[in-house]
Amino acid sequence: MSINKEVTRQFDYLKKGSVEIIQERELKAKLKRSLEENKPLQIKAGFDPTAPDIHLGHTVLIRKMKHYQDLGHDVVFLIGDFTGLIGDPSGRSKTRPPMTREEINRNAETYKTQVFKILDPEKTIIDFNSRWLGALTSFEIIKLMAKYTVARILERDDFTNRLEKGQPISTHELLYPLMQAYDSVALKTDVEMGGTDQKFNLLVGRDIQKEFGLQPQIVHTMPLLEGLAGMEKMSKSLDNYVGITEPPNEIYGKLMSISDPLMYRYYELLTDISMAEIETLQQQASEGTAHPKDQKSRLAGMIVKDFWGEADAEKAVQEFDRVFKQKGIPEEIEEVPVTGPTAMLLDLITEKKILPSRGEAKRLIRQGGIYLDGQRIDDIAYTLELQPGQKTILKLGKKRFYKIKRYE
Repeated sequence: MSINKEVTRQFDYLKKGSVEIIQERELKAKLKRSLEENKPLQIKAGFDPTAPDIHLGHTVLIRKMKHYQDLGHDVVFLIGDFTGLIGDPSGRSKTRPPMTREEINRNAETYKTQVFKILDPEKTIIDFNSRWLGALTSFEIIKLMAKYTVARILERDDFTNRLEKGQPISTHELLYPLMQAYDSVALKTDVEMGGTDQKFNLLVGRDIQKEFGLQPQIVHTMPLLEGLAGMEKMSKSLDNYVGITEPPNEIYGKLMSISDPLMYRYYELLTDISMAEIETLQQQASEGTAHPKDQKSRLAGMIVKDFWGEADAEKAVQEFDRVFKQKGIPEEIEEVPVTGPTAMLLDLITEKKILPSRGEAKRLIRQGGIYLDGQRIDDIAYTLELQPGQKTILKLGKKRFYKIKRYE
């Protein structure tokens, strides 16, 4: 394979699931130089140890780091033990309380063990930015600050919004982007990765590298994964997350509860399946040649396998089926016949007099009280799809069950 074709292959592999690469042509040039000189690129992603547990939202970025690693590049998992003392203002409406050194050390140790569920421990460089930031003298910090203007710092939306609302901004918060940028100087980073909320900080890194006579890094941003409800980003504080250290059964069960559209999003960001195959899965579901529940089971099994191994993944599938079949479902269930391949769930519930009104059905969906085959339905526009002879169990609240079956 020619170098140009290999560059194209690597670039396409790295771009999958990404939001933005700044600049794409620069990344292609770096990849080509790496191949020609047989010299790996330096890839960096920083993590402030603000929480001890990693969830699937974090793994979107870590998986992309693994992709760089698979291509032979050097990956630095940078723990921001120094910047954690400042507190990242990204996405904040108020000053983030600084962490104590004890909290940082404790969380950093937890991170180190969890990331190796994805990254290769033999190939991963774990570093701490206190190694160089803690060594900066006050004179050197002032020189660093002189390389960037207050006007540029205040361009970031977080600060602009707080100024407009009269909310305070502490002076130490202005240092954060510069400290993160200096990480890229110290490591001579070729590519820095982060979520979309980190774009401003990553771009500052490009500017500061140029000020130090270095070639500017590529900014590679990844999306913020939607939580289980598909509305807001995955977050422990919103209780819509899947922790990678949770028991296999819990991971599998949580993933089986997501909506069908969100399932394909998870396929894109949490697996190595190609976009062409994901599009095929969607088409098969749309044409009725494959059932979304089976596709979801495959996804859940793949993710459990990533973190717990094949044996535990198989056990999780078996346990989910066992629990579902023995979850107090009565032997005699009222059957609700339907005709045609699709039926809007709201229409079905009201037309078949399962609930007296669409308003009550909407309310129950919003309260999380309607399930199909054990999966919570949270979309009021949900459309049920059934093959001839296929049936599904509709559950309302805790005790009302209906068997929905399609007839020709």
